Amino acid sequence: MSTLEQAPVSTGMPSYGTIPTSPQQQRIDLSKPRFDQSTYLGRVRHFVQVTSPLNLFVTSKGLEDAKTLISDYNSGKIPANTDPSRLWRAKEVCDSTLHPDTGKPIFLPFRMACFVPTNLLVAAGMLMPNPTVKSIMFWQWANQSVNVAFNYANANKTIEMDMKETAVAYVSAVTTSCFLAVGLNQLVPRMTSISPGLRTILGRLVPFTAVAAAGTVNVFLMRGKEISEGIDVYDSEGNSVGKSQKAGLSAITQVAISRILTNFPVLTIPPLVLSQWERTAWSQQYPKAVLPINLAVISLCLMTALPLAIAAFPQYANVDVKTLEERFWNLKDSKGEPIKTLTYNKGL
Repeated sequence: MSTLEQAPVSTGMPSYGTIPTSPQQQRIDLSKPRFDQSTYLGRVRHFVQVTSPLNLFVTSKGLEDAKTLISDYNSGKIPANTDPSRLWRAKEVCDSTLHPDTGKPIFLPFRMACFVPTNLLVAAGMLMPNPTVKSIMFWQWANQSVNVAFNYANANKTIEMDMKETAVAYVSAVTTSCFLAVGLNQLVPRMTSISPGLRTILGRLVPFTAVAAAGTVNVFLMRGKEISEGIDVYDSEGNSVGKSQKAGLSAITQVAISRILTNFPVLTIPPLVLSQWERTAWSQQYPKAVLPINLAVISLCLMTALPLAIAAFPQYANVDVKTLEERFWNLKDSKGEPIKTLTYNKGL
C-alpha cells in the first residue's frame, strides 16, 4: 500500500510549533487523508489540495522536510500538540509528490499537480478553429502522448508494464484518436441538413468525442496488465493478500470514467463560450482577445474539472471480498477473524 500508510514518511520542518492541549490529546492519524473519503465532498476537498499547482514549487529540501516531520510525529519524537496545520501541509506535499505505491517522487511534469499547466497548451491547440488535417493529427498526437505519460506515472505500481507493452499502447491510442478526430472533422461539413451555426458548434465539439474515445482506449491499453495479471489488494492491517484481476478491471474503469469527466467541460465549454463571443460587437472590436479569452476559460475549466472528476471515486477503494475472486472469500486476519473487505489503490 502507500508508503505513507505502511512506513509513515517523515517531515522535519525547522520549527514545528505547538498548540495548547491536554496531556491526553490523541495524535492525528497521518496515514489517512485529512477529509472524509467516504463522501464526495471530502474527496473533492482532498484532491483540490493534492492537484494544486502550488505544490510544484516545493523544493527537494521542502519535500524532505515534510517527510521528516511526518515521520518524527508518527514515531513520537515531537509532541502530539504540534501545530496541525503544519502536519497537514506536510502530508499534502507528500501526497501530491510521492507515488503511493513506491513512495518515490513522480516525475514533475506528470504529477497530478501539474495536470493543468501540462494540458493547457494541448487543450488550446485542439480547440483552434478551422483546423487543418495536419493540425488535428499533431494535437491529437500531443494529447495522447501526454495521456500516456500521466497514465504511466500515476498507475498502480504493484504491476509494471515493459517498454514493448507501453509502445503498443501508445501507438494504439494515438492511431485511434487521430482516426476519430480526422474522420469526424470530415463528416461535420457534409451535414448540410443542419444550420451553419449548428455545424460550427458540432465541429468544435469534435475534439471531445475523439479525446474521450481515445482516452478510454489509452487507459485500458496503458494499464491493461492490471486486468490480465491483477493488482495488489490489502487487508485492514496493510498487508497484501494477493493480486486481483477484478480489482484491476474496476480500477481502470473508474480511472477511464474520471478522465472523460475531466475532458468534458474542458473541450465543450470553451467552444460554446467562443461561439457566443463571436456574436457580440466586442469580437469585431477586439479580434485579438479570442486567444486570451480561450486560454482563460480553458484554465478555469481544467482547474475546476480535475478535482471534481477524480473525486468521483475514492483513490483507495474498499471492496467486499465476495465481489473479488473466490480465493479471497475465506481469508482471515492476524486475529483469526474473517476478512470481509479488502482495499486497493485504483491510481489516478
